[in-house]
Amino acid sequence: MAKKVVVNIHKLTEKHNISLRELARLSDIRHAALSELQSGKRENINFAHIERIAEALDIDDIREIINLEEYKA
Repeated sequence: MAKKVVVNIHKLTEKHNISLRELARLSDIRHAALSELQSGKRENINFAHIERIAEALDIDDIREIINLEEYKA
């Protein structure tokens, strides 16, 4: 089966009790870009964004941010 990288934006905002707008402000990433990552509409993942999210939320384990899942066609 095919695999797909998934960014756990929704889980992160819930866990840290912040809004998507607040995450955008803390990480200096456009709200629209985070929204696209959250909805799965964005095909390419910018590793600088992953680094900024990790820094903004004080995350040391990248697996909190991204997962590799089976692709559901």
